[in-house]
Amino acid sequence: MKVSNHGLLLAISAYTIWGFFPLYFNYLSSVHSVEVLSQRIIWSFVATLSIGLLLGYGKPLINAIKDRQLMAWLSLSALLIAINWLVYIWAVEQHRIIESSLGYFMSPVVSLILARVFFKEKLHPLQFWAGIVASLAILWELFSLGQLPWISLVLAFAFSLYGVVRKHCQIDGISGMTIETLFLLPFALLWLTWQTTSQPSNLSFGTDQNLTLLLIGVGFVSALPLILFAMATKRIDLSVVGFIMYINPTMQFLIAIFVLEESYPPERIITFGLIWFALVLFTLGLVKRHRTTSEQP
Repeated sequence: MKVSNHGLLLAISAYTIWGFFPLYFNYLSSVHSVEVLSQRIIWSFVATLSIGLLLGYGKPLINAIKDRQLMAWLSLSALLIAINWLVYIWAVEQHRIIESSLGYFMSPVVSLILARVFFKEKLHPLQFWAGIVASLAILWELFSLGQLPWISLVLAFAFSLYGVVRKHCQIDGISGMTIETLFLLPFALLWLTWQTTSQPSNLSFGTDQNLTLLLIGVGFVSALPLILFAMATKRIDLSVVGFIMYINPTMQFLIAIFVLEESYPPERIITFGLIWFALVLFTLGLVKRHRTTSEQP
């Protein structure tokens, strides 16, 4: 699959929006992470369904719902994105944004491996070494801090697998996101109903005007980059999508350090150094591979 300028623009736009997420979700740190996830699911469904109907995606949406195989794939992608959302929301709530950014730094290498396994995309030797160096970074975390960076690993694998699943789905980004949130909607509504009937209720929605507006808005700001991402994966190689992803964790890392002033153990600097070195190898391998491909008759 050749690199499409349109696909590159879509991917860059998606990752830039995601890069600003720590600032948005930091304002919701006082809200229970499951409530944020539930509201995010509900309002993402409202956003994508509304946009889809306005843009004339009603018929493709109905046809997709009738396709059992497609619905099975989308149920899996819905599960993966729900895991990613919940862990990320919790990480921001616990002021562990640096760990979440590390996960998204790992994602390009994870996407690289998955692209090779599932789509047989060719890899340059430098990209292979990028995977080795990234693995060393994880081992360093285990050795220096005595534990695996589970937040980073869950975010990296959940989102990379989401990209793999969505690449299997012959559906537009808007309809796909609508169906994914539709799958998750009953669980979100059940949890909110349970919390509403509990006494006392711990829900923040409706008790504070600013928080309520932010919770409504989270669905709309979540839907846009995911739609852009899904559209990008249909136009360019998954390994290229993974490479462009460095925009997101870089922005999150800088925001965590310089804006939110989050603390971190000094050993993690070595972890990031190894991951950044892996990304350099990954980038060089990507450039060389495409240069070789373009020179072939």
